[in-house]
Amino acid sequence: MKASIKTYKMFIDGEWVDAETKNVFDVINPATEEVIARVQKGGKNDVRRAIAAARKAFDSGVWSKKTPQERANLLWRLSELVEAHGVELARLESINVGKTIKYARESDLPFIIDNLRFFAGAARMLEGKAAAEYSGMGTSIARREPLGVVAAIVPWNYPLYIAIWKLAPALAAGNTIVIKPASKTPLTLLEFAKLTEGLLPKGVLNVVTGPGEEIGTEMATNADVDMVALTGDISTGKEVMRLASQTVKRVHLELGGKAPFIVLKDASVDAATEGAVVSAFWNTAQDCTATTRIYVHGSIYDKFLDLLVKKVKKIRVGDPLSEKVDMGPLISKTQLERVEAYVKSSLDEGARLVIGGKRPAGLKKGFFFEPTVFADVKQNAKLCQEEVFGPILALFKFSTVDEVIKKANDVIYGLAASVWGKDITDLFNVANALKFGTVWINEHGILVSEMPHGGFKQSGFGKDLSLYSLEEYTQVKHVYVDNTGLVRKPWYYVVYGDK
Repeated sequence: MKASIKTYKMFIDGEWVDAETKNVFDVINPATEEVIARVQKGGKNDVRRAIAAARKAFDSGVWSKKTPQERANLLWRLSELVEAHGVELARLESINVGKTIKYARESDLPFIIDNLRFFAGAARMLEGKAAAEYSGMGTSIARREPLGVVAAIVPWNYPLYIAIWKLAPALAAGNTIVIKPASKTPLTLLEFAKLTEGLLPKGVLNVVTGPGEEIGTEMATNADVDMVALTGDISTGKEVMRLASQTVKRVHLELGGKAPFIVLKDASVDAATEGAVVSAFWNTAQDCTATTRIYVHGSIYDKFLDLLVKKVKKIRVGDPLSEKVDMGPLISKTQLERVEAYVKSSLDEGARLVIGGKRPAGLKKGFFFEPTVFADVKQNAKLCQEEVFGPILALFKFSTVDEVIKKANDVIYGLAASVWGKDITDLFNVANALKFGTVWINEHGILVSEMPHGGFKQSGFGKDLSLYSLEEYTQVKHVYVDNTGLVRKPWYYVVYGDK
């Protein structure tokens, strides 16, 4: 007997509620193409209700006026609840997104827990300039205060992981928040919201589901929202900026990438190919920091390509719930067709298909695609310049360091990059010249809660992770206390008083 399909409600003002229209939409398992849940199709009035709840909660001080210690204790308790429910959350993330259970369990969940705990500590570490008598007549104090209501829009590739990147610093700083998960992958964030019941005050965290155009537009334009934070694509980011300008609210954007992977002539080919295979195909390459462009010095290019292909052949594609599988499906039929279109355009532009390039034989259901490698790609090709968000690697030769730096920087993106080699001077010179927010040396993909993550150029602005992210979710106020009293006249008397 087939199990019944669960219908989720939205979480607004501490209550589970239906959309105003009572409409719902299906959520699909990308590995089986089966409906796994139904979710509320919220609209403008639903998000307005959530924003009003967040505003009421903020203005009442029920969260913002808690001591840093109190907020820290609640965030830490929330991390413990996530840890206790980690097995179920990892499994649900795997089913909903298509990422392997190994990746969801061993990578995503530990980082989610760590990030909550990091910001629990950070709640007690808000920094400002030292108070002092800078004017000589009074004491200046810098206060770092919460913004108010934060609206966050999170993507489908890391639904809970990136949601925590937004809500953890926002809540640590004393804000309230309304979050919209991607319509394709809302389930783990809704389950996370359940864990906050009875822990966070009502209205502090609100989760609204539904179409991005309608909900996102309201978030960006609503005057009761003080900041909108988006992880998404460039076109969406530009629209959010345009809409947010109507109320001059703060905007934080992380808009994807086209990460170069530079292999210098003295690099370990074995280590570099290992790093390339992992960083290019984790999460089915649906990652804005994933390796997409590999630049290899001509003297080792053939050796690198040969070993890379041997390792790519070992990648096991299939059911993401299997412990033996290394790569699951793409998120949707639309994304699968997008990847197929890039294969066609790459062939049309003269690139050489080395391995992959099609749907795997034997997998009749699901949005699976083979790990794919192209060589002899032109610098101006679509595969080099555009974000594919799928398992396709492009390889290039280079001769000089100046040449490869120029080519690596020759994209509109600037999120992440890596360089591989042995000469520390060369490595640092390349890392310093790359116009990317994160540059790894002899590694690709490591993120830690203590270090910032964010892009240059059209990859956006603002930082997730680290204490730097608290600057996104706070505002600085100067408080001045006059120290002269009756001893001497205030400064304005000198300017405007009797001569």
